[in-house]
Amino acid sequence: MEATIEARGLRKRYGGTVAVHDLSFTVPAGRVTGFVGPNGAGKSTTMRMILGLDAPDGGTALVGGRPYRSLRTPLRAVGALLDAGAVHPGRRARDHLLWMAHSNGLPTRRVDEVVEQVGLGAAARRRTGGFSLGMRQRLGIAAALLGDPPVLLLDEPVNGLDPEGIRWIRGLLRSLAAQGRAVLVSSHLMSELEGSADHLLVIGRGRLIADTSVAALLATASGDRVALRTTRRAEAMELLANAGATVAAIDAETLTVSGLTAESVVTLLTARALPFSEVVAHRASLEEAYLELTGNAAEFTAVTGPAEFGAAADPAEVDATAGREA
Repeated sequence: MEATIEARGLRKRYGGTVAVHDLSFTVPAGRVTGFVGPNGAGKSTTMRMILGLDAPDGGTALVGGRPYRSLRTPLRAVGALLDAGAVHPGRRARDHLLWMAHSNGLPTRRVDEVVEQVGLGAAARRRTGGFSLGMRQRLGIAAALLGDPPVLLLDEPVNGLDPEGIRWIRGLLRSLAAQGRAVLVSSHLMSELEGSADHLLVIGRGRLIADTSVAALLATASGDRVALRTTRRAEAMELLANAGATVAAIDAETLTVSGLTAESVVTLLTARALPFSEVVAHRASLEEAYLELTGNAAEFTAVTGPAEFGAAADPAEVDATAGREA
């Protein structure tokens, strides 16, 4: 079976609310694709339509070139984690996986293989009601891997995992893609996607905002900016702004400067005898790049209180909080 996910003109409305509007994208084999957007962007609705849980009002969603509902043994075609808590608390972990395996014609040995793969060997015969969030998350990942599928859809897979678990899932995602699988991961943790995703699909208010590689997005967000550290922030901001630069404060001692080269910044600061400890080309984080893309698409935003030096809030601090609930 072909390892792809395809959405073509997907549309979904709930009453007067448009959840997804004319959404098209392809998730190919061999890479981890991050699926991101603010709250209410339509991510969960899109994933549910791909998995046949919600019917689209228009358009098509295909897994390996076929609608999910046409698959006779879906676990062999696509593995999904949408809700790690969707397990009866009185059922033992291994029994839960056994039921899933038998319903799709999978051998019992496959259950034991995935239990060990996700690190639940010692807890396999425990009832899931006593599982921590991280353990339920591992069980959900085991269920997604059960049919050894060529396609995987995982919603917030690092939720509840400890640092060791986060490192494990990061390596697992990369290894699954390296095996030639199509891997779609929805997450709010940009730092985790920066370490595992090759490509990003960014949506806002049900529409596609960007379909781009992580490297290209970071390069665009970094632009020609220079990062500057100085203990005399206000004076440096005034000096550089008067020289034609656009200056934003990141914290009490860090600025980003656009419109001047690093050499020009050093020359200006030295001439005014303003101290600085660092002047380097700015490299945007994935979170920063994401917030720049989705700032106007966030359903909920927060604004910080007044800045330390003046009654108005620092624009950089406002930017840093925009879409934080996404």
